[in-house]
Amino acid sequence: MTIRTATCSCGQLAAQASGEPLRISICHCLACQRRSGSVFSAQARFQTGQVTLSGRSSTYSLVGDEGSRANFHFCPTCGATVYFQTEGAEDTIAIPIGAFADPGFPAPTVSVYESRMHAWVVPPPGAEHIP
Repeated sequence: MTIRTATCSCGQLAAQASGEPLRISICHCLACQRRSGSVFSAQARFQTGQVTLSGRSSTYSLVGDEGSRANFHFCPTCGATVYFQTEGAEDTIAIPIGAFADPGFPAPTVSVYESRMHAWVVPPPGAEHIP
């Protein structure tokens, strides 16, 4: 079984995920662009039971472009987000792909909010496209 560990920048907050993610996606919504500081966010969703959390986190609640709320857990020391849960999907935990610091992590298979995608961004080949 594959075990991957995501951490914040200072290593104090961690999420250990076992098995394969349910979904790997990129999101182009404006809320994710602001939150991530990039032109899209990239995350992997796991069943809650697949993830073991350790360390202290602070929480920031954000309402997305279409009104759903997500609770982001970030390190109170370095500020890096390590995981989040979305309203209506409490049985899953999403982890930003960059927190794994693994260039071999599988590519996203879903690209959402493409109506807000920057013109120069090209989603991975074969990804499902959701406007």
